[in-house]
Amino acid sequence: MDFLDTISGHQIDKKAISYWRLSGLLGSVLYWLIPLAYYGALRLWNLPSWILYIIIVLVLLLTLLEITVIPNILWKTWRYDVSKHQLELYHGIFTKYRTLIPMVRIQHVDTVQGPLMRHFGLSTVTVTTAAGEHEIPALADEVAAELREKISVLARVVEEDV
Repeated sequence: MDFLDTISGHQIDKKAISYWRLSGLLGSVLYWLIPLAYYGALRLWNLPSWILYIIIVLVLLLTLLEITVIPNILWKTWRYDVSKHQLELYHGIFTKYRTLIPMVRIQHVDTVQGPLMRHFGLSTVTVTTAAGEHEIPALADEVAAELREKISVLARVVEEDV
């Protein structure tokens, strides 16, 4: 039985896959600077050219992983659930994380949206506690706004009960 089979939480938006693909493609531009730099060094010094081909193949494989495999895996492994007493986050590819955040510990809730996320109509909900920040990535804008309000109300209710 898989870790996620035992969890009855909500998945993040399916558009997250397209967002992560484009984000991975844009991020992989930096990887391509490595073979470019080696090519420049090859022209200046007497370095073995076969290393350039290995670097190109490795960077190509990494780029393909970033835009095909990793976004699907990330989408399949993210779950979240909000109850009256806690927020639960489940995620991870190799290492599985299950984070329980008591509502009484939540200090504030934000939504974050960069230009690329705005293009896809996605937002990230960020929950801040004294211990740090926790994110629920790539939710539809409406879902993120509703979730932010729900967590905010539940955190206030729990705080008043204390």
